[in-house]
Amino acid sequence: MQIAIVTGASSGLGYEFVKQIAQKKKLDAIWVIARRESLLYEIAEKLSVPIVPITLDLTKQESFSVLQALLKEKKPDIRILVNAAGFGKMGNYAEISFQDSGKMIELNCSALVWMTSLALPYMTRGAQILEVCSVASFQPLPSLNVYAASKAFVQSYSRSLRWELFERGIHVTAVCPYWIKDTEFISVTKKDANSQAIKHFPLASRAHNVVRAALRDSKLNLPVSTPGPIAFLLRFLTKFIPHEIVIACWEGFRRL
Repeated sequence: MQIAIVTGASSGLGYEFVKQIAQKKKLDAIWVIARRESLLYEIAEKLSVPIVPITLDLTKQESFSVLQALLKEKKPDIRILVNAAGFGKMGNYAEISFQDSGKMIELNCSALVWMTSLALPYMTRGAQILEVCSVASFQPLPSLNVYAASKAFVQSYSRSLRWELFERGIHVTAVCPYWIKDTEFISVTKKDANSQAIKHFPLASRAHNVVRAALRDSKLNLPVSTPGPIAFLLRFLTKFIPHEIVIACWEGFRRL
């Protein structure tokens, strides 16, 4: 049984990955993982590919025991794994609670590694892993400090894992988009936080374009996907401009 697994699948970028994978890949099923059960079942009703809703909270370690047992029972051939589950908060160290900082690290880092580790025994040559990262991974960002640091971890982990999996022929790509206007990320990130931490999100991209580029880049086995010209420009500039200058520019930009 050939399947794809998508985390954070109930909305936003995860849902867009589910839709495009359903359109482009010949699979027996797509396993969709998220906390919001009703939304997962809505996805199952909308798409023609068989959808297997799996309601799990990936910040809870027991969720991975459930998934591990399911994988042992079904023994699927995982052709695509998309780790799209993520969480962010805007604000400085004093404005973000200890709990929210921990949740960002648990979901953005720990859960992603656990999901990948569980899936790898069921992946064979030509399989694809897409780790949803961010342009925030290219440099430290005040008022997104924990989020940006967590995404820097994801990029480093993804690029190292890609080399480790070369002999197995498994593709690993860190997907690093710029702001995306048609997902819940911006509204959730600003919720209950300092709404003035970042005032504007100019030239934001759209989920459809991000996912289309990410799937193309994954097929090509690129280490990093920067979908869209703004994402590519930021990736290029941060290679040559010292981080302290980038941070100073960011501090000015976010207040505009």
